[in-house]
Amino acid sequence: QVQLVESGGGLVQAGGSLRLSCAASGNIFGRKVMAWYRHAPGKQRELVAHITVVVDSTIYADSVKGRFTISKDNAKNTLYLQMNSLKPEDTAVYYCSIETILRTYWGQGTQVTVSS
Repeated sequence: QVQLVESGGGLVQAGGSLRLSCAASGNIFGRKVMAWYRHAPGKQRELVAHITVVVDSTIYADSVKGRFTISKDNAKNTLYLQMNSLKPEDTAVYYCSIETILRTYWGQGTQVTVSS
């Protein structure tokens, strides 16, 4: 059974940093893209960043460029999101996902709250 478990969320002051982790377990065949999304109250879910599995090509939302960095550790089967210079508008539930050739898997989410 495939599981994605996020961790690292919490409460931080504006300007602070957090590192989110997403540990994947189970047999995940045909991985294509690993990504972080976020969902803030009253807003649509948005893509924060993604990284392709084969060539590590990355894409970032304009709102996080230069502040967030997505990375992965294949040996640990873990996806990361380093978040620096956090702003109150970054407050949201952050979800990791793995897109495969068959389907997309999702984690349960981790809350990030940035106080002003």
